[in-house]
Amino acid sequence: MLEIEAKARVRDLSEIEEKLVELKAEFIKEEEQEDLYFNHACRDFSKTDEALRLRKVGEKTFLTYKGAKIEKLTKTREEYEVEVDNFNNAKKILEKLGFKEVVKVKKKRRYFRLKEYLVYLDEVQKLGSFVEIEKKANEYDPKELIEFLKALGAEDIERRSYLELLLSESL
Repeated sequence: MLEIEAKARVRDLSEIEEKLVELKAEFIKEEEQEDLYFNHACRDFSKTDEALRLRKVGEKTFLTYKGAKIEKLTKTREEYEVEVDNFNNAKKILEKLGFKEVVKVKKKRRYFRLKEYLVYLDEVQKLGSFVEIEKKANEYDPKELIEFLKALGAEDIERRSYLELLLSESL
């Protein structure tokens, strides 16, 4: 299964939210997320374009592997995710296996559903505001997501992940 995502930096999330309401998008929830990204001494994920993430959302914890991006317009990639029952224990297991924490990403995310799309309105610490659109599929034309972002008024398309953006800011 592919996770097809497109994201854009925006100045005002309220304008995007107004357009979503006009389009009759369903508000799902709002939550705060804390993501820890890891790297391994034997495999540099920044070179292989992969990601290993431990995400904490309230009392829930998820471990996610993201493969290399497979095309140039969006962040489309293979993704595998499992829920784990303890954030701290999962972090310790990863560290014992040789993984090192690279960066922490904190964000407030508002979820909307519009047809087959999930739309996220994100306020990311140290980075600002973004709108992200996601669709899961076996095959898909990513240009549709780009057009959808533009229809929402989001023109500043950003292919880099929050991890990549934070790492580039720290250089």
